[in-house]
Amino acid sequence: MRPFEYVSPNSKSQATSLLAATWGNTEVLAGGTDLLALMKDDVLTPKRLVNIKEIADLRGISFNRQGLRVGALTTLGEMADNKDVKKSYPALSEALLEAASPQIRNMATIGGNLCQRPRCWYFRNGMGLLPKDESGKELVTAGENRYHAILGNHGAAKFVSPSTVVPILVAYGAKIRLEGPKGKRDLPLERFFVIPETENEREHDLRPNEILAELVIPPASDLKAAHYEIRQKEAFDWPLALAAVTLTLRGSNVQSSKIVLGYVAPVPWLSAEAQQAIAGKPINEETAQKAADAALAKASPLSHNGYKVKLAKVAVARAILKAAGGSA
Repeated sequence: MRPFEYVSPNSKSQATSLLAATWGNTEVLAGGTDLLALMKDDVLTPKRLVNIKEIADLRGISFNRQGLRVGALTTLGEMADNKDVKKSYPALSEALLEAASPQIRNMATIGGNLCQRPRCWYFRNGMGLLPKDESGKELVTAGENRYHAILGNHGAAKFVSPSTVVPILVAYGAKIRLEGPKGKRDLPLERFFVIPETENEREHDLRPNEILAELVIPPASDLKAAHYEIRQKEAFDWPLALAAVTLTLRGSNVQSSKIVLGYVAPVPWLSAEAQQAIAGKPINEETAQKAADAALAKASPLSHNGYKVKLAKVAVARAILKAAGGSA
């Protein structure tokens, strides 16, 4: 690990004032479960670490009629164990428990989880976010790509968005608050994730001198929700595909829905096609399968990851049935 300056502010304004205006010079340290590994592998080499663990305003969970407010420093374990999360957002609680091992859940923060970098092995081996060889040829397209994107991969970005928690948060309609020298910004969570077009861009709509301050999830009492992952092994592992679903029913028919896929695209993939396929219809195996087919109709698998199309369809169909109360 290369030498760096370490600072520990006790307020959000102090923290943002210590961050640089361009990427590469400074990084935010929260739980450290992702950042420190990247620094040890020489993928990130910041000259300054800004430790935000002492900022009390970034901690805590509160629940009222407006929904759930979660400070960015709240750990995944604290969220998973919270009684209001378990009662009012059970699919989120399930996703949190599946997101990491108990040891990691007790260290990793929700803010860090949303901001974590791709698990792409090209990126993790220092070849860049959009890896190319000296001639400009894309390495992922011609190389080992079995875990890479099958949707939204027409540009240079072929990695998959790494958070297993984000899809169900998007399905619940979560928003985030970002704070920086120019004030506060509130964003729907799905808009926080972007597909970079150049190596100098990042995969989040986060400025170098901003911090993610809090997550807000609106009330979900009228929603039926489910989270469904497909992994290579039952022990902790990264998913091969996952789906998160929320449904609002009118009688037995779908009044509205959100269907979000994970581990299939560089961003959490909100499928308007799948939502349209079940709009106004009852949920059964036939309609769930039609939604799954619609969600993957535009998939563009690479040379080694065509199997993910089938897995993603299974995840979508089973998440829809699970949300509606049927078998999964």
